[in-house]
Amino acid sequence: MSPIAYIESPFQEKFGIPRQSGMTSVVCRVVFYPEYRSVDAVRGLDGFEYVWLLWKFDTDGVWHPTVRPPRLGGNKRVGVFASRSPFRPNPIGLSSLRLLRVALDEADGPVLYVEGADLRNHTEIFDIKPYIPYADCHPSARSGFADVPADRRLEVSFDEKLHLSAELKKELSQVLELDPRPRYQQDSDRIYGLAYAGCEVKFSVEGDRLTVLDINSQNSGPTL
Repeated sequence: MSPIAYIESPFQEKFGIPRQSGMTSVVCRVVFYPEYRSVDAVRGLDGFEYVWLLWKFDTDGVWHPTVRPPRLGGNKRVGVFASRSPFRPNPIGLSSLRLLRVALDEADGPVLYVEGADLRNHTEIFDIKPYIPYADCHPSARSGFADVPADRRLEVSFDEKLHLSAELKKELSQVLELDPRPRYQQDSDRIYGLAYAGCEVKFSVEGDRLTVLDINSQNSGPTL
């Protein structure tokens, strides 16, 4: 398979990316490679509110028959096919994202603007399909070990010396309240760094409270 597009996302590293799609309102761009930049290829897509993206996990190609999902605290194994782990025989990811608009008038258009992505910046995309509620939605289906929603959220605050726009605070709060730390790291004295939109965000966590301590520009990736 050949990728048809890539995503422009503020998530520059694996650490900090939401563990599932649709968990934030962060907006990203899906940009087609030149040979697939066809207005005809997206004709009618603006009539759908959500799309499926099939994309490529960035892994070393090694797969494991069992994995330790973060949902189970990282200390219990399940079969890889009972998980959404990236360490699969074929490193293919699947995300359901809200389609905000199809932009036809941009230099690299057509471009898709999507919300709620769980993809790292420049992740390659294999295919795009419309989400169809009557076929794709099964609200009463069993969900195994993920049957209970992961609704735990951290309380996010910002150091008083930081002067950030309301929009940036909203984006960072949505990302950080999901607790990007590995489940086995609960050290309140540790300072973590998250690469986001060309900046390094420094934060610490104590109990259920996360504090953003500093934000430094890295001069790379999409800008804030």
